[in-house]
Amino acid sequence: MTVKELQEKLNLSFICNENLAEQKMVTGCYCGDLLSWVMSRATDGDAWLTVMGNVTSIGVAVLADVACIILTENAPADKDAVKRAEENEVIILGTEKNSYQVAVEISKLI
Repeated sequence: MTVKELQEKLNLSFICNENLAEQKMVTGCYCGDLLSWVMSRATDGDAWLTVMGNVTSIGVAVLADVACIILTENAPADKDAVKRAEENEVIILGTEKNSYQVAVEISKLI
């Protein structure tokens, strides 16, 4: 499923790079906030669920080649993170739901 399809089905809001959402495919899901742990365990195509909206999380997303970052619990993305995400074509979405709720919904879809 594309990131755009996931966004529509889960009613997620785009924070940046909406224009890439029809190109990137979501094939799995990874939940985690410890960046070193995510970097070594998230896989290509995962939707990464986190509350970490900082610039370092963008580097982790690029290294892990995740399909998108979903900031849960209304966690904000700081300005530097959004700028870096735009430069590196990382899609960031947001939701008020917690990571567990979103992961359950994703597991039903893929």
